[in-house]
Amino acid sequence: MNYPANVFTGKVRDYDGSRPSAIAKLQVDGELTLSELGLAGDEQAEKKIHGGPERALCHYPREHYQHWAREYPAQADLFVAPAFGENLSTDGLTEHNVFIGDIYRWGETLIQVTQPRSPCFKLNYHFGISDMSAQLQNAGKTGWLYRVVLAGNVSAEAPLELASRLSDVSVYDACAIAWHMPFDDDQYRRLLSAAGLSTSWTRTMQKRRISGQIEDNSRRLWGS
Repeated sequence: MNYPANVFTGKVRDYDGSRPSAIAKLQVDGELTLSELGLAGDEQAEKKIHGGPERALCHYPREHYQHWAREYPAQADLFVAPAFGENLSTDGLTEHNVFIGDIYRWGETLIQVTQPRSPCFKLNYHFGISDMSAQLQNAGKTGWLYRVVLAGNVSAEAPLELASRLSDVSVYDACAIAWHMPFDDDQYRRLLSAAGLSTSWTRTMQKRRISGQIEDNSRRLWGS
């Protein structure tokens, strides 16, 4: 099945009370180059936690915006793509039917799902909602990230098409294992077995198995 996608890129800019971010993106049409580091013209402010080969693209389901608009009717006009800083927006693909390791054909390229997006505190400033990042995480409506398996040219006219499914761990399952369950070594082993899982998530799950503890995510969700 094919999934038409809107495509977005952004430049880094300053935010009052927060650190610089490229979350504010604009829709682009026509042909673009996709390299192993992402779309031509797309920037990331803090490359230690955003971007890089295993986080080259961010995808957010368009249908989630209806949920957030209902939750915040006074701010409903904010909840339209690409408000969550996504590069790709589609209807029909969600955390429930997209799996870790899935490989999609997009134009000349192949892209692979590596992990759920890990929401960070910059979303709180972006929307003016103090716990937006935590709400995204708790709802499992995070979107997901890709690595670029094969670089090349892409365009908004080229749909996403599933080419390979390599695991039985959905993006929603990964969210639940990482953030919603108490310590569960069996579930961490299950997630670690998912082909294509990002190095950062592999490291986190393995650290949990070694330490027997879940790390503190408050800095990511709320800032310093």
